[in-house]
Amino acid sequence: MSRVPGWFDRLGAGLSGVGERLNERREKNADRDTDPETGEPGDVITGEHEQEYVPPPPDYAPAVAPRPDPAAAVPWGMRVAAEAGWRLLVLAGTLWVLMKVISAVQLVVLAFVAALLITALLQPTVARLRNLGLPRGLATAVTAILGFVIMGLVGWFVVWQVMENADELSRQVQDGIEDLRKWLLNSPFHVTEDQINDIAKSLRDAVGANTEELTSAGLEGVTVIVETLTGILLAMFSTLFLLYDGKRIWQWFLKLVPAQARPGIAGAGPRAWRTLTAYVRGTVIVAMIDAIFIGLGIYFLGVPMAVPLAVIIFLASFVPLVGAVVSGALAVVVALVTQGVFTAVMALAVVLAVQQIEGHILQPFILGRAVRVHPLAVILSVAAGGMVAGIGGAVVAVPLVAVTNTVVGYLRAYSREAALKQAPQPRGATATDAAAAEPPQQ
Repeated sequence: MSRVPGWFDRLGAGLSGVGERLNERREKNADRDTDPETGEPGDVITGEHEQEYVPPPPDYAPAVAPRPDPAAAVPWGMRVAAEAGWRLLVLAGTLWVLMKVISAVQLVVLAFVAALLITALLQPTVARLRNLGLPRGLATAVTAILGFVIMGLVGWFVVWQVMENADELSRQVQDGIEDLRKWLLNSPFHVTEDQINDIAKSLRDAVGANTEELTSAGLEGVTVIVETLTGILLAMFSTLFLLYDGKRIWQWFLKLVPAQARPGIAGAGPRAWRTLTAYVRGTVIVAMIDAIFIGLGIYFLGVPMAVPLAVIIFLASFVPLVGAVVSGALAVVVALVTQGVFTAVMALAVVLAVQQIEGHILQPFILGRAVRVHPLAVILSVAAGGMVAGIGGAVVAVPLVAVTNTVVGYLRAYSREAALKQAPQPRGATATDAAAAEPPQQ
């Protein structure tokens, strides 16, 4: 009988446990959702699964197709335009920053580019002197000294001729203006004396009103002279080092190029240098021919300062198209105000004849295909260079375009050849067909 109380205790504990489990199940059923149509309990929405519960749609709800990927909904052309657009924006921003940097150090950039052009002109002389047995330093010094002396003498000769003939030219200009005034009075344009006097008075008033601006421009001219002398010195030193150590400078530059792009750049460099050398030599020869023949023409026509005008034509010819037109127009104007209309017309005929010979015979024959640039590209590049860096930018614009054209063409051909070398070789019947399709070796 002593075991009966223990058995009742265990039975009571078991019944209490069953009651607790029933109460827990009842609480869980109370938290279940019920379907409004069938009244059946739904899923439990308590605890951490409360946010994941989504009631199922009713049977009568229409089927909705899933939405496509937003990227797939954008038309293909628009996606391509967007991809190209943001890349163009990045390139434009990079170019803008680069132009800002160049404009900040414009004097140094122009001096170095001028040194490159002078080096391209003088480097063949250094090579010939070294072939004759002269050391590299002596050959460089002799070539540089002779080149700088010749360029200095040319500049001095132009200034000297202008100063010597300034008074005579001024007198002839005044006589020409008087002749032009008489011609206008007797012309069929019905120009009166009062109208001519009004025009002259307006010109005098404009000059008097802008006296302060002219004075400030004269003061700024001192700064321009200082900057010009600084640029000349920088160009001279750069030319010396490029003539003496140009190869090692190029090798040092190649070390800055990434290793993957180094072979292509190393191959494009010599071709770009040959293009630049051909451009400078051809331009010098063409400019000399223009200056000689136009100078002889205006000399025999009796135009004053024919020799300084010929030198100006030579220097202006380094700006393609634009320089020849401006220098030729200057010669025609001088002939007009000093010798009259007939001489001016004859001078114009001489200038046009020489320029036609230059454009159709001299440039294709002398420059050849190495620096062939479309005339539209020449005009646009000269205009852009002039807007960015003035006369210096106009001078270097065309050789820059020619060199860029050569480099881009070589890199395109190099990348195509490299892609063909890395492509897997055909096998089996395909290899036989490919070998049969190849042209025979000459």
